[in-house]
Amino acid sequence: VQLQASGGGLVEPGGALRLSCAASGGTLDSYTISWFRQAPGKEREWVSTIRHTTKATYYTDSVKGRFTISREKNTAYLQMNNLKPEDTAIYYCARGRPALSAITDESIYYSWGQGTLVTVSS
Repeated sequence: VQLQASGGGLVEPGGALRLSCAASGGTLDSYTISWFRQAPGKEREWVSTIRHTTKATYYTDSVKGRFTISREKNTAYLQMNNLKPEDTAIYYCARGRPALSAITDESIYYSWGQGTLVTVSS
């Protein structure tokens, strides 16, 4: 299963974007999907996860209340509202079957999308 991330772009502070993570060669039904991001000059960090078993969602503190992760059969989404300049980063989606305690561990995931750039600037 390959992943294709899309939906990034340039948006002003306070604006919104919806990122998509589309699967090809299979479905996302049996995989947990996470979004990570890498800001310029920084390490990649975990942003959000939606589990394939319970559909439970998890968020890093800095995006709680602003970002919403969701999923359908072949596509996962990250709705980003009230964007801030510090949200500027390349966003990556990833699939895997991590234990809850490991959802932030990049090494656990089986495959990654190519990344989509989000720039928040006036």
